[in-house]
Amino acid sequence: MPHAGCIQPMYQSDTEFLFPMRVAPKLRDLRGSRWRELVDHVCAAPDASLEHLAFTMMIIRISNCLTCHTHSYRALQGCTVCSIQSIRRFRGEDEELIALYDTAYNELSQRIQLSQDNPLVEKSTHE
Repeated sequence: MPHAGCIQPMYQSDTEFLFPMRVAPKLRDLRGSRWRELVDHVCAAPDASLEHLAFTMMIIRISNCLTCHTHSYRALQGCTVCSIQSIRRFRGEDEELIALYDTAYNELSQRIQLSQDNPLVEKSTHE
């Protein structure tokens, strides 16, 4: 038995610690045309783009990924099933989902700008 503080692996092969972008195309046809346009736009963006990060952040918030753990029902279902259920169960209109995406996009954009403008933030040595 692992001691306290050990991170246990997720046993469902579709379960990751945070929402994986590989699942995004499966969410495309769950809502209306505006939602499909957003998913198409995000999926066409380059890997690790601001669009990918914002979409991931939005789904993490909607699906409560940060509270998922090894033995939770959500983890046992996997990320694909969980995110599909979260988008299907979202009670708002597509415009509200898009607004949540826009909020995440703007937050990340501001954080990136602040980190680039701040000389105290350590710059990557891989640039």
